[in-house]
Amino acid sequence: MGSIKLAANLFRATQTEEKLKRENIKGKQKANRTHYEVGKKVRKTIRELGGTMPENLPAAESIKKLTGTEQEKQLNPKKKKDKR
Repeated sequence: MGSIKLAANLFRATQTEEKLKRENIKGKQKANRTHYEVGKKVRKTIRELGGTMPENLPAAESIKKLTGTEQEKQLNPKKKKDKR
């Protein structure tokens, strides 16, 4: 997860947590609905500001490296690790 996506997700999570506390929201269904509503507002704000939507952001380099490593393991499952 890149820094922009991470920041948006953290903002959504912290704002949801505060709303749950402030409005004394109880129950799984109400909490889930609150998470959804806050997330929807965060996405709307990103869109209004002309930002890139999280699903359109490029994958972080660490994910690309992991994906490449995982693909290599699948293609060459018997290949031993290179010890240096």
